[in-house]
Amino acid sequence: MATVDDLKFQEFDDAANLLAGNPDATTISIDEPSENPKNQYGLLQDSRREEDDELLGTDDSDKTELLAGQKKSAPFWTFEYYQTFFDVDTYQVLDRIKGSVFPIPGKNFVRLYIRSNPDLYGPFWICATLVFAIAISGNLSNFFIHLGKPAYRYVPEFRKVSIAATAIYAYAWLVPLALWGFLMWRNSKVMNIVSYSFLEIVCVYGYSLFIYIPTAILWIIPQKAVRWILVMFALCLSGSVLVMTFWPAVRDDNRRIALATMVTLVLLHALLAIGCLAYFFDAPDLNVLLPTAAAQNGTIVATKTQ
Repeated sequence: MATVDDLKFQEFDDAANLLAGNPDATTISIDEPSENPKNQYGLLQDSRREEDDELLGTDDSDKTELLAGQKKSAPFWTFEYYQTFFDVDTYQVLDRIKGSVFPIPGKNFVRLYIRSNPDLYGPFWICATLVFAIAISGNLSNFFIHLGKPAYRYVPEFRKVSIAATAIYAYAWLVPLALWGFLMWRNSKVMNIVSYSFLEIVCVYGYSLFIYIPTAILWIIPQKAVRWILVMFALCLSGSVLVMTFWPAVRDDNRRIALATMVTLVLLHALLAIGCLAYFFDAPDLNVLLPTAAAQNGTIVATKTQ
């Protein structure tokens, strides 16, 4: 049975006295070792590498690709294969739309929003909504401009829907396809170039077009100055998403090639916006009826201008 003295706290001698009494004893130091300069330098290099990976969008990309490769993919002729491209919820789509409208400086759009689960649901419906927004707004703009003119007869132009659909969907698919092929080609030339998948590039372009939907609705305002201010504002927002996403992928390439690539992307993006504004809203009206001859009964015979 333990006595009361055995249960009291006792002060132990230091290690020197203990070793003097028992030379064969083993001592263990629990003090934290100080970091040597080499370890500090290595930690600094790792932190810089993590910052570069965060900007380039390559952090955890190998893990993502490995996990994606472990999933069993269905054959491409089955419905399940294409169902994975639309496997996204409303919160993810809204978050990606918010990220395209309010881009964060220095952040990669693919890494923040797309890489975990790229989809085609958002880009498809954004393009479809933009098609109808441009076509309907163009017709309404034409109607409001000539409203009240006795010689004007409103004729809805349904062909604008097909023209807008051809232009927007061709841009949203062909330009990403060309950019993906270019990045793959440059990746074979320069080993450290970051490459995106075709689906990720389509996502970036699709979500970057969302800002043009409210812009197209505001183009109904019959003021050219207001329209050009709106198109430049939308172009700066959507263009910044493209620049911040694809510049880290080409900046390690030849300087001239990298700058030429970014200038080409911005010019194509501007060409789409300015082309839609010029064709659907600033095009000359073909439905204004002008008096050409007076009939004997006093009525006016009108013909459509060509």
